[in-house]
Amino acid sequence: MGRSHAVVIGASVAGLTAAQALASRFDRVTVLDRDILPDNPVPRRGVPQGHHPHVLLASGQAALDELFPGVKEELVAGGAVPFEAGRDMCIHRFGVVWPPADTGLHLVSFSRPFLETTLRGRLLAHPNVSIRDGVAIAALTGSSLGVTGVRLDDGETLAANLVVDATGRGSRSDRWLANLDFPVPEAAEVKIGVGYSTRVFRREPGFLPEGVCVFILPTPPRGRRAGLILPIEGDRWLVSIGGWHGQFPKDEAEFQRFAKELPYPAIADLLRDGEPLSEVVSYGFPSSRRRYFEKLRLVPGGFVTTGDAVCSFNPIYGQGMTCAALDALALGRMLDKHSSADAAMARDYYREVGSILATPWRFAAGGDFAFPETQGPRPPGIALLNRYSRRVQLAARYDPVVRRVFSSVQHLVIPPSALFQPSIVAKVVRGSRSVNE
Repeated sequence: MGRSHAVVIGASVAGLTAAQALASRFDRVTVLDRDILPDNPVPRRGVPQGHHPHVLLASGQAALDELFPGVKEELVAGGAVPFEAGRDMCIHRFGVVWPPADTGLHLVSFSRPFLETTLRGRLLAHPNVSIRDGVAIAALTGSSLGVTGVRLDDGETLAANLVVDATGRGSRSDRWLANLDFPVPEAAEVKIGVGYSTRVFRREPGFLPEGVCVFILPTPPRGRRAGLILPIEGDRWLVSIGGWHGQFPKDEAEFQRFAKELPYPAIADLLRDGEPLSEVVSYGFPSSRRRYFEKLRLVPGGFVTTGDAVCSFNPIYGQGMTCAALDALALGRMLDKHSSADAAMARDYYREVGSILATPWRFAAGGDFAFPETQGPRPPGIALLNRYSRRVQLAARYDPVVRRVFSSVQHLVIPPSALFQPSIVAKVVRGSRSVNE
């Protein structure tokens, strides 16, 4: 059956979810990572975003629960904070705070290191799974017939029936595949100049009567800055300020100044009255990048990529971990469909991944092209779609039906076509005309 050994390169969320999907389908699964993985939930060098806020969309939370049954309850028991996306998040956009509204989307807020530590513990409960840290990959082994394993920097070779590249945005799989005479996928890059800075504060009760979280969004094209407050385990707040095209703070002085200049005072109030527990940490993200593996006519058997190694989204939209978990479920389905991890399985997997990415990529690229400085290939009809999206959001502020549908589409729970149903279009037209744009 070709299911003896699987190797996953990278112990990120993408790698851990992929390994979980493989654990019940292979005799052995080995996860490799360059970092020395910490025992405690602290940021690590290989995950520069680890200091910053992360959220699983509702579809991602459902996917994670399917892969790791009961993990949501485990995270909450460890201090993660459950919240309802419309009722417990204070959203400020288009000049106003959106009224609370039940969306039916129940999420959990946590730090990225806490999530990774929890998933690693779950994964290592499988007797057939091992994680090796402090190791680097030099190349794939194989031939024009397919991939047969990996070669480490120290010369050690690991044979595998399937290798999964979960090494993220910096993936070297193009070079690895070219060395085996396989074509590499075309890539689309959207230059957005996004960045953000984050600081941790002690979480005091009663600070946010409006909700559990705060999300301040800009009104493009003039507004470019965003702010976020998320509660995480350990009775802490993650406070982040960011923006597009260089409009983000790079040090503590700018962090303070940007907070005061945001159109809603919650972050400035917390910086003034709260107790900081960390320094200000900054992160820059120059561009979103998607690699179209599904368009390749020839793919090797025994090898697939996942997560940011396929598509690296603007992190402000919070889509990356969700798509990684959905990729892992797709990998499991395709392995169940095929008798081995051959080229036919890989092609079907990439088609599935292409379908998973279509909506979030359009959302991300569409949102980014609301700023005239954004450069890259524009999705067809994006100007018209952006105008309609703006009207949807104006109507969603006060119409609970539009709010619920829009939120469910954002969270990849229902398809975007739901926003174009005649009854919703009518509500959008009426609702967006009734507010002051």
